[in-house]
Amino acid sequence: MSQHFFSNPQHSAIDSARTPLLTRRAALGAALAGAAALIALPAQARAAEATKETTEALEKAQQQLDEAQAQLDDISYQFEDLSVQLDDTMGKIENVQGQIDDTQTNIDDTQDSIDETQDDIEEKQEELGDKQEELSRRVVTSYKSGGNTAISLLLSSESFDELISKAHYIDKVNQSDKEAIDEVHRIQDELAAQKAALEQQKTELEQQKTELESQRSELEGLKATQVQQLDDMKAKKDEVQKILDGLSQDVKDLMAKRDAEILEAARQEEEARKLAEQAAASSGGTTSIPGSGQSAINAGTAQQRIVDYAYSTPSPGAGLCAWWVSDVFERAGFGNVPGNADDMYANFCTSSNKANLKVGMIIAVPTHPHTSAGRIYGHVGIYVGDNIVRDNIGYIRTIDVDEWISYYGATSTPRWGWANGVSLEGR
Repeated sequence: MSQHFFSNPQHSAIDSARTPLLTRRAALGAALAGAAALIALPAQARAAEATKETTEALEKAQQQLDEAQAQLDDISYQFEDLSVQLDDTMGKIENVQGQIDDTQTNIDDTQDSIDETQDDIEEKQEELGDKQEELSRRVVTSYKSGGNTAISLLLSSESFDELISKAHYIDKVNQSDKEAIDEVHRIQDELAAQKAALEQQKTELEQQKTELESQRSELEGLKATQVQQLDDMKAKKDEVQKILDGLSQDVKDLMAKRDAEILEAARQEEEARKLAEQAAASSGGTTSIPGSGQSAINAGTAQQRIVDYAYSTPSPGAGLCAWWVSDVFERAGFGNVPGNADDMYANFCTSSNKANLKVGMIIAVPTHPHTSAGRIYGHVGIYVGDNIVRDNIGYIRTIDVDEWISYYGATSTPRWGWANGVSLEGR
């Protein structure tokens, strides 16, 4: 069953961001192509229908078009999801690359610290070498002098106080040399430990970088897979779009054929109507209107005009059931009927008692479960008598009123009433 979206020209927006557009636009464009010729017919040319073969072929083509459109919509949603996943993967790659860059910077900084520490160690080694060399010179000098330092001091001292002072000086010099050498050794040990810690830190950073590069490699592989999936999806989309374009043209061609058949049938009906009017004029001014449900409705009455235009007004497109109803009433001279099907239901449909159903009334439901748009906007048609409803489902059809009520009344009660709240009887 075709979708029914909007009632009037002012309700031409789509029902959601993801509502398929191509199907409705193709159907609407094709319907309007033949509308001028159909509208040009006199209002009384009413019981005009296309052949069953054409309408069935059109229904089948429209169904195939809707299915292809649904497939294309599904592909677009998958494409959107894949694009989001690719964006997430590329964000992760960017983040991991940033961590790799930061880790490399830390490795470089650590290596600089190792180099500086090594320079300090070498500097202390040189300092230690200088002190050891000075100590060696002092030892050599002492050796050459015979090593009798104490005797030399004793003999060279003029007093006991001078002897004590010189001995204290010699001890201080020896102690200073020893402490200096020990300090150099201590600093060397600290620098060596610092260098070892830095080298361990560098090793850990290099391991961390390796792990990050492995993550990046996996993410790059995922990215390549996602890009390939998107390419495959694009190819599938192009294939479905090609099919969709062909089906859209098939629908347009069939709608044009249907409109041509309606036009021809309407012309034949008009000729029959004129003959009937001539016969009625000769016999007293009344005529029988086929399909009206009344054996004699005065020519030119409101009910007749509604029925006439229910048979001669073309479809404005798939999903525009209320729009078509409004067109019928406006062309019949009763003004625009505002709103969608659910609006018409709330504003004009007051009875569910079939005994109150009259020719020219609209019949509507505020919702039905057969399409997504139907659940939101419902559906509406026009009762033309003889237990018949005319409505727009992408083309104008004739359907038994009981069948209509049974089909569309699955979730809400069908009701009927005079459009715009004005009784048409006797007008």
